[in-house]
Amino acid sequence: MRESHRRAQPHRRAQARARVRARVRAGRRSGRSPTAPPRSFVWTRRVVLSLLAVFAAVPVYAMLTSSLKPLEDVTGQFRWWPSELTIRPYIDIWHTVPLARYFLNSIIVAGAATGLSVAIAIVSAYAVSRYRFRGRRLFTVTVLSTQMFPGILFLLPLFLIYVNIGNATGIALYGSRGGLILTYLTFSLPFSIWMLVGYFDSIPRGLDEAARVDGCGPIGALLRVIVPAATPGIVAVAIYAFMTAWSEVLFASVMTNDTTRTLAVGLRGYATQNDVYWNQVMAASLVVSVPVVAGFLLLQRYLVAGLTAGAVK
Repeated sequence: MRESHRRAQPHRRAQARARVRARVRAGRRSGRSPTAPPRSFVWTRRVVLSLLAVFAAVPVYAMLTSSLKPLEDVTGQFRWWPSELTIRPYIDIWHTVPLARYFLNSIIVAGAATGLSVAIAIVSAYAVSRYRFRGRRLFTVTVLSTQMFPGILFLLPLFLIYVNIGNATGIALYGSRGGLILTYLTFSLPFSIWMLVGYFDSIPRGLDEAARVDGCGPIGALLRVIVPAATPGIVAVAIYAFMTAWSEVLFASVMTNDTTRTLAVGLRGYATQNDVYWNQVMAASLVVSVPVVAGFLLLQRYLVAGLTAGAVK
């Protein structure tokens, strides 16, 4: 029986090769690759992606058209196309509320929080990734465990800490940009460290050794070799930290005053006791989203590479 099975194997292999050649010839006649997915899958994918694109584009279109309407048209019956186009809301948004000051506050707070978070995360992640020291595991577990708690739990403790520091030392953290920057560091820094640790682990240690052979110390190897190689991961961390600080509302509404208010909180100034300027709200929302959208478009390839590089080693 084994002999008959042995004799049948070449015949089966020949039949399999013949079937493969037939599929290749059929694919060539139809203009499709033999490894291409079925047509049903292709059309299903197209339909699903088209529906998702429409689902995402309709709210943006409604915001854009509402920002180009007079207030009477926005508060009246909704129309897909404005009966009258005007750019007046884009001019009035700078006068109804001090939007320029809120814009400056957001840029300063988000930029400083991003820079500090990235700088501290790079040094911390490099130490955790490349060195073995006592308390290393405890440090990583503590950093990661902070992400399990909702941010609102830290609101009252941070408020009391800032007020007591101000009363004891005269350093005004409550109601200042510096206090808000420190607050955002407590959110973005743990995740940034954890993410960069995984990215640095994917970089071969031979690069460090080669840099030290060439005369670099630990800091030189980090700045000249590791940081350039980890650019996608660092960019991804920077985008995450910037988004966390740019769009945060809860802590910004408590930790700021009229002079240090950010955009996320300042947009509610378009709602008064008598009316809500919906066309200006839509216009201001689009203006506020410009820096974030531009950053994503410019750094998209770094973001995708940074989010996926540390996943597979």
